[in-house]
Amino acid sequence: MKLNFYTILFLIIVAVSDLNAQVSVNSFLQEVKTDIQLPTEAGKNVVKLFSLNNNPIAVTSNGVYKNRDGKWTGKAAGSDWRTAALDAKNEIWLASVNAIQIESGATKIELPDFARKDTILCLLWENEKTLQVGTTKGLLTYDGTWTAVPFVNGKHVNSIAKDSRNDLWLATTDGLLRRVEGKWLDMDETMMAYGLKRTYFALESRNEKAELLFGGLFSVGCIAENGDNYILRGADGLPYGPITTIRSFADGMWLGTSKGAIKKDKTWHYYNGKRWIPNNKVNDILVIDQHTAWIATPEGISQIQEVEITLDQKAAAFEERIKLRHDRYGMVSGSHLTTPGDLSTSQTRTDDNDGLWTSIYLAAECYRYAVTKDPEAKKNAIKAFEAMERLETITGIPGFPARSLVAADESTGEGGEWHLTPDKKWKWKGDTSSDEMVGHLFAFPLFYDLVAEGAMKERVKSLVQRIMNHIVDNNFHLIDLDGKPTRWAVWTPDSLNFKTNWMYEKGINSLQILAFLKAGYHVTKDPKFQTAYQTLVQKHHYVENMIQQKNYGPFDINHSDDELAFLPYYTLFRYANDPELLPFYEKSMQRSWNVEQADRIPIWNIIASWALKKDCDLNTAQEELQQIPMDMITWRMENSHRWDLPKDQLVDRFGKAQAIRPIPTPERGISKWNSNTYLYDTGSNGYGEDDGAYFLLPYWMGRYHGYFVEK
Repeated sequence: MKLNFYTILFLIIVAVSDLNAQVSVNSFLQEVKTDIQLPTEAGKNVVKLFSLNNNPIAVTSNGVYKNRDGKWTGKAAGSDWRTAALDAKNEIWLASVNAIQIESGATKIELPDFARKDTILCLLWENEKTLQVGTTKGLLTYDGTWTAVPFVNGKHVNSIAKDSRNDLWLATTDGLLRRVEGKWLDMDETMMAYGLKRTYFALESRNEKAELLFGGLFSVGCIAENGDNYILRGADGLPYGPITTIRSFADGMWLGTSKGAIKKDKTWHYYNGKRWIPNNKVNDILVIDQHTAWIATPEGISQIQEVEITLDQKAAAFEERIKLRHDRYGMVSGSHLTTPGDLSTSQTRTDDNDGLWTSIYLAAECYRYAVTKDPEAKKNAIKAFEAMERLETITGIPGFPARSLVAADESTGEGGEWHLTPDKKWKWKGDTSSDEMVGHLFAFPLFYDLVAEGAMKERVKSLVQRIMNHIVDNNFHLIDLDGKPTRWAVWTPDSLNFKTNWMYEKGINSLQILAFLKAGYHVTKDPKFQTAYQTLVQKHHYVENMIQQKNYGPFDINHSDDELAFLPYYTLFRYANDPELLPFYEKSMQRSWNVEQADRIPIWNIIASWALKKDCDLNTAQEELQQIPMDMITWRMENSHRWDLPKDQLVDRFGKAQAIRPIPTPERGISKWNSNTYLYDTGSNGYGEDDGAYFLLPYWMGRYHGYFVEK
């Protein structure tokens, strides 16, 4: 089989707090998807999977292919195979619409004339001589001659199983049927719940436990000889159905549906979309071991495997991704894939918020260096800082950073305000937002404190001085090349306190500018910034404003603003030594945390814990860091059909449907902290890859503050 980048990387990677709270970071099981590469002649439609002597076998619509030590053997033989089964001698039998043959083709069995219009759906060798064949019109038995089972006549037989008592079970669209000592019973006429609607699609007999598992329209259930029966449906966490495949393992079971695969162990896991499987229709599942399964679909096989790893090793993998595909002139942000999902077609490109995303990476590397003293982290931090510094110098306007920059002959994408440099070699993007300034003034002080030395420290000081001079001297605005304020970089009291169109931003922008001024004073020691801070606090009531920085129901909830608040919160708590104001800061932070707690965003948990000096769900932060997928491709992820995620009666601010709780991280689209994690359906069909720095920052910040202790 072909191992992907992340699996290879796992194989080559070797593996004083402000708050009295720590989370031991031991190794954990990270789920990784690998595409199983079949021979070209095998085609992609895999209809059945088996294992013989621990060697996987894939039956495709045109033949049987056997894997030994990662190498496939087999060749196309026949066509339109629909299903397959093993006999008592472990010989493979293949079935087309109305014919059956052994793998070699030496023995062929045609359906009898009276069943020529039937379509074969499933096979089971009951013993060495007896083959049971489920069809669209009943059950046929072959033991040298064909007979039809009258009791099953006209019923759609989807699956056949033999239990530990040698009873035969049939899953049909008109009842769960059981043969006991030669006599057939319709279980729906005697015992089965009316709500199951007499419709069943999958069976598996767990002989070692004397249990029969069945999959139906709305549930998966168990009939146990000892009476420990159960039924699991949407209310119990089942994501979707009907269940068309059941494969159990020691601690749980895998389930197949027409819209993805499901694993049930201590909790539920849902695998839908090309992050996990090449096609959402699951044809079969092969459990390789307790940690590994193959999922067969009409477009190939995915291996989903739990790999033991540490968060430190995961961080190394994320660093490698950035180095390979997300460095553009030292800036770090997402990339474009010209072919969906094909990382070899990755192209870096300008982003509206290059400054903000690069600041996230810069801050992560600052913490990493502070924790590890790794010279590579220092080198990365310096490179990112210099790229962000260039965003300011390229504009020719002291203290005014560009959103992004490109070479003169590069595409700028669609929209935006672009300007050519005087030497005509570069273009820079204007209308810089408050988003950018939040990133710059969060990361620069950290770089100044944790990494910069000597002349580099003076460069940081000079840059922060220019930026803060620009903001303060222009009445708390960013002034663009046209001499006018940019659209969102507005922190002036005239707007925030008196203009109704700034009511929504009143709290958050007050928080931002107070944090900026404290950061500016910390780095430069210029009393001008402390004076401006005091003016906004005492004369314009900015501390009172910031208490209500987070707007939420019944007001419009803007998830992208959370990033623009929590990063300034961190900066403010880090640099504001104002004992008389601290209760107001804490009240604002606590109010925001109360709202954000349910969102399960690890960086918010860490910042809130540090600011409030208490454990704000650090275990949840660790769990979320573990669950962030290794695959950062922006696959389309759909969850609106799910049964286990109740719908919120209120749509989001863009009119989109959302759940009442966050979509589990491995099952939703790639989203930085500025996205609505409650949205059901997200993603861009695999045309991009996120840089993943949104994992690195909370991990290394948590390490820096002593919350995560690697063992």
